[in-house]
Amino acid sequence: MLFYPEKLKIPDLRMKPFIDAGEIWEYIDRAKASKERVRDIIAKSLNKHRLTFEETAVLINADEPDLVEEIKEGAKLLKQKVYGQRIVLFAPLYIGNNCINNCAYCGFKSSNHTVKRTTLSKEELIDQVIALENTGQKRLILVYGEHPKYNADFIAETVGIVYGVKSGNGEIRRVNINAAPLDIDGFRKVKDAKIGTYQIFQETYDEETYKKVHLGGIKRNYEWRLTSLDRAQEAGIDDVGIGALFGLYDWRFEVMGLVRHTNHFEAVYNVGPHTISFPRIQYASELNIDKSHIVSNADFTRLVAILRLAVPYTGLILTARESAAIRDEILQFGVSQIDGGTNIEMGGYSKHESRENQDIDFEQFQINDNRTLQEIMEELIDHKYIPSFCTACYRLGRTGEHFMEFSVPGFIKRYCQPNALLTMVEYLEDYAQQEVKAKGYKLLEDKLAEMEPDHFKEKLIEKIQLIKDGKRDLFF
Repeated sequence: MLFYPEKLKIPDLRMKPFIDAGEIWEYIDRAKASKERVRDIIAKSLNKHRLTFEETAVLINADEPDLVEEIKEGAKLLKQKVYGQRIVLFAPLYIGNNCINNCAYCGFKSSNHTVKRTTLSKEELIDQVIALENTGQKRLILVYGEHPKYNADFIAETVGIVYGVKSGNGEIRRVNINAAPLDIDGFRKVKDAKIGTYQIFQETYDEETYKKVHLGGIKRNYEWRLTSLDRAQEAGIDDVGIGALFGLYDWRFEVMGLVRHTNHFEAVYNVGPHTISFPRIQYASELNIDKSHIVSNADFTRLVAILRLAVPYTGLILTARESAAIRDEILQFGVSQIDGGTNIEMGGYSKHESRENQDIDFEQFQINDNRTLQEIMEELIDHKYIPSFCTACYRLGRTGEHFMEFSVPGFIKRYCQPNALLTMVEYLEDYAQQEVKAKGYKLLEDKLAEMEPDHFKEKLIEKIQLIKDGKRDLFF
């Protein structure tokens, strides 16, 4: 159900710009970060209350080392309260790199004539999906350049192809989208293809910087992009993902922009974004940006912790742009989703060539975590995380407002951890090497021992045995 402000006799804010740069800087400039104030704000977040704009600004200004550590510790504790130890896994799959935009930070920019422009054929797409399924992937995000050929009909067609591919016990159960903004009718067509989340990153919320780095193409239109996911909501897509590309402008402003975007969705549509992403500038062919805003590792880990405290119930996505070491560190501060076994070369998943031998000049940007999905699974299990390929909420209609009904009181954790365990058992049975399988079942044993004996635990144990007996796709 959509929330229509005019019914309450307040201004209709749908599909209208909501970023005021002066307001954001005023909050940042005025916020005072005393120890008492910072600790009160952390305590509020730990009680699972979303922070106000002013409270977020206070955390941004809390730059004393001891307060930064307290913010990180608060983020760790909040993640445990809301999400437990589960980490959702997915893989990106590039469908086409044709693009009419000329973005200074992107290797696929239209002015880069060294890039071989490719769109996967139906047969090539099937080959990629089979390769992904054969490693154990269940969740994909399809990535498209911004080009007239990648319209709503094309996106819907490719989604249908992906859902139709089965390899052994492998199947893709959730297809998310990272593509150009559409009009409302276009978003409706894509929704009918049964997509999961539609993800559009603003890149930078500062309009002047936005114009400097977007040198041509429809993406140069700041307001069209800013209001894109409003149109998705109007079309009935209530799972949307927002993001900023950190390194284009002051990270403090971008964090506030993401929080303001979240505020806007909650005020107008009564539900926040499903996910927030915070990719950081990495090497790309013909990269040409002002590097004065490049974000250090220290500030990057800090801003992730601030985002976790600011929006307790929004999923945070950390991608393989970051190194394995940085990802392992930041996982602690509230990240709930990561990609694994990532390959962003066009057609790269069905090739058997080492990542180290691939030419990154033909990719959109540089990938810094080249671990296979098996390696990431083992690493997560070693650190007592529960790797999850769960798609239950999406398929049971627990999205948008309905998801908030479950997640805000904390009920979602009761569903998420058991469902994560079920998908982990599927992976262990179908794809894991023997050593990883042994470690995974030891983790399962430990997690079951932690659960209180009740009917729900009995049902979980029954489902686990059914998976071992050959059943698949079981969930609560």
